[in-house]
Amino acid sequence: MTIWHAEHGTGEPVVLLHSGAVDSGMWDAQVEALSGRFRVITVDFRWYGRSAFHADGPYSDAGDVIRVLDELKVSRAALVASSGASEVALELAAAGLADRLVLLNPVSALPATDDVKAYWQEEERLLEEGDVQGAAELNARTLLGPEATREAFGRVVEMQRHAFEVQLAADPEPERVKGEVAAAEIDLPALVVVGARDLPYFLAGARHLAGELPRARLVELEWAGHLPALERPEEINRLLLDYL
Repeated sequence: MTIWHAEHGTGEPVVLLHSGAVDSGMWDAQVEALSGRFRVITVDFRWYGRSAFHADGPYSDAGDVIRVLDELKVSRAALVASSGASEVALELAAAGLADRLVLLNPVSALPATDDVKAYWQEEERLLEEGDVQGAAELNARTLLGPEATREAFGRVVEMQRHAFEVQLAADPEPERVKGEVAAAEIDLPALVVVGARDLPYFLAGARHLAGELPRARLVELEWAGHLPALERPEEINRLLLDYL
């Protein structure tokens, strides 16, 4: 299977990898800003956006992206990843497919803390009760910081609800696997960005990961929640253009 993908602009390739709460639509403002200088590639992981959710056996998000890059004849790219997609970016970097990284509010190998456990448990409860809309709104409330507009809130709810509906309709649900990656061995320039208004679990994880990556620089945004690209898109555009 080749997941849905799109290209915009020309120049050095930049791959945008979306958070697990949304799809590639989270990057619309960044695509517009970056495509004047770069060849911007976006993807929808399986069961997100325009990608289906099926597999003949176990699959990996990193493997799906590798197939897309092979199809596009991209051997190395700058990788920009949000939240859980940071794991995919690190797998691609370990495979030699990255020349630099930008990780926005990344996950880490730290054990789950009470704040994120409570969030995940409430999400599971709502989904078990069949309240998909409520679960989608929970994600938007939890992940978006105070700078987010009502439009951004509605977009997150829409994207997350669609992902939930596709996942819940899958029978059987395909097995997703992840590769083992040692962050300390990824010797690439890396910008780790974290929002001060994010859950403590993600704050601690970003700081931990920035400490593990040999060439990482940590930037903390006092105004940001978990999805700063949707909260203050123009500020994230400037940050990415300056770094890339």
